[in-house]
Amino acid sequence: MAYLSLFITGFIAATLFPASSELLLLTLLQQSYQPLLLWLAATTGNTLGSCVNWWLGIQLRRFQHKSWFPVSEKQLARAERLFLRYGRWSLLMSWLPVVGDPLTMVAGVLKVPFPIFLLLVTLGKGLRYGILILLAMSFF
Repeated sequence: MAYLSLFITGFIAATLFPASSELLLLTLLQQSYQPLLLWLAATTGNTLGSCVNWWLGIQLRRFQHKSWFPVSEKQLARAERLFLRYGRWSLLMSWLPVVGDPLTMVAGVLKVPFPIFLLLVTLGKGLRYGILILLAMSFF
């Protein structure tokens, strides 16, 4: 049940909803759960949450001319310029707080091919959780 909870928390944390999978991960690690399974649950959940953002980004363009659309054309253009400036490799930074979730959505808006998106996001998120686990294990 702990691994499923971490998976779900990681998933929610990767969407635009606020959540902290790192705190739960560290708590479970301190309670002697298997580090590899914790890493797998957190990485998988967080990556799949980012896939939802990518899909939402793909769908976003269909509604940009509606009056209720929450992002102005200017804001969307700015986000696109920033993403294009740093390129697809910026998806390795999708784990960052505040900018990571919108970054994965912009990747969808710009129609980054899903296999490339999935590879880069998984690498970034997997490395983050792996480093966090290794650092925490050196303190426990």
